[in-house]
Amino acid sequence: MFDYTVTTEHSTEETITRLKEELQKVSFGVLWEFDLAGKLDEKGLDFEGEYHILEVCNPKEAHRVLSAERRAGYFLPCKLAVFTENGQTKIGMPRPTALIALVEDEQLKQVAKEVEDQLLHVIDASK
Repeated sequence: MFDYTVTTEHSTEETITRLKEELQKVSFGVLWEFDLAGKLDEKGLDFEGEYHILEVCNPKEAHRVLSAERRAGYFLPCKLAVFTENGQTKIGMPRPTALIALVEDEQLKQVAKEVEDQLLHVIDASK
């Protein structure tokens, strides 16, 4: 699968707070937080539920990736989504290993695996 998605019992707001706390523990920061559902509503488009996107980055890991392959920056920063679906709050992300596989570089695949493992831990600890 290209993604990792889990369900949580927490609200979207509480889930985002928990994600931010867990991200800090592994040296990731939130560069940008976007309320997609709110923006769609602002534009007059009805969207059921909530949908937030967090762009997150670990500067050390980003440096490793970009130093090896500048075009790998097309995949950066990593995205985490917190949204509601059928009355449940979900946390998900595209798997870095699935994205970096397109680059066909074994060294970058290892970096992506390390980043993915960290983000999987963050998501699991936040749910």
